[in-house]
Amino acid sequence: MTTTYLAQYLFAGLLPLALFGYLLGRRKIRTQQDPNARYKASENLFGWFAVSKMLMPAVLISVIGSILDLFDLVEVPWTMLAAAILILGAGGIWIALRAIRPSLRVRTALEKTITRILLVASLISILTTIGIVMSIVFEAVHFFRIVNFWDFLTGTTWNPDAATIDDAGNIQPLFGSVPLFAGTFMITAIAMCVAIPVGLMSAICMSEYASLAVRRVAKPALEVLAGIPTVVYGFFAAITVSPLIVNLADKVGISADYTNALSPGLVMGIMIIPLVSSLSDDVISSVPQSLREGSLALGAYPAETIKRVVLPAALPGIVSACLLAVSRAVGETMIVVMAAGLQPNLSWNPLVGMTTVNVRIVDALTGDQAFDSPETLSAFGLGLVLLVLTLCLNIVSLTVIRKFRQRYE
Repeated sequence: MTTTYLAQYLFAGLLPLALFGYLLGRRKIRTQQDPNARYKASENLFGWFAVSKMLMPAVLISVIGSILDLFDLVEVPWTMLAAAILILGAGGIWIALRAIRPSLRVRTALEKTITRILLVASLISILTTIGIVMSIVFEAVHFFRIVNFWDFLTGTTWNPDAATIDDAGNIQPLFGSVPLFAGTFMITAIAMCVAIPVGLMSAICMSEYASLAVRRVAKPALEVLAGIPTVVYGFFAAITVSPLIVNLADKVGISADYTNALSPGLVMGIMIIPLVSSLSDDVISSVPQSLREGSLALGAYPAETIKRVVLPAALPGIVSACLLAVSRAVGETMIVVMAAGLQPNLSWNPLVGMTTVNVRIVDALTGDQAFDSPETLSAFGLGLVLLVLTLCLNIVSLTVIRKFRQRYE
């Protein structure tokens, strides 16, 4: 099926058909409604009612045909599918015209249609998530048939080119994921040490201390950082920050690599500051003013009010902002590639080169190996473990938010 031909054919056919159904719906109710009636529905609503009845079967058949073609289940000629869509669309208009009468509660019918559309949209999101998870799980199962799962989780060496021989005489590549996750956590922790304090303090300053004029200038200026491409941050980390760190380390007698974990962590933290600051600012600003006034009336200083009243009230939102920042840092790839290097390294020293899980996933899927090779399938194993860790992080965040949530009238 040629998708381009089908899209052009449907656009050329469904658009006039929808306009035709809209006009027919208006025309029929105009001929049936009493012009002297005190209460009568708008003619436009009956037109949209006809359009909705026309589009629902047409879109359903389009989705089914696309799924069949995508998974190569059934080869459906695009001309046959387009003709079926147009015929069902015309049938939907016919059904709508038979249902149109002055007693029809057209607003209720349209509301039900909108509800169905929203339900379908929700199901699409859920099914997409399930599809992503299942695609990772299926390929990860193939990988763990080749590589022992426990060795993958606890191994301290990632070197697919090297191999060992187990007790049964089988060759086992070295796919120890500990150095990759250690590098991921190291760079993420450095980024959070920069982003959370600076972002939270800037949010407190803008929401509690800054005047309206300063806020109008400072907040957009801070949020400009969020619009800078990550490749620019990568250049900045590799060309400016890394040499600066190496020079400072040499002055104090410490050895540092040009590709180290500290420089991408610092730059990534700067990149995430607007995320923490903007979300925390919105949460802090939403705390009821009556709580601040009550604390000040009891003799507390503004700083004490912020510490003991405002921040505890805004804690669930601040925790959500911080965990969202952690997810953003864990998923970053470009800065790490350009500034931290590609070599897996298990070390507590942030001045040596190391890499992250995302970088190895990209490297595995863009290499010249066969798709069913262990090195390529290792991307799905890493993705599955990273997915589970992210899920655990979300569970922890929900637990924290539920524990500290407070409701104010």
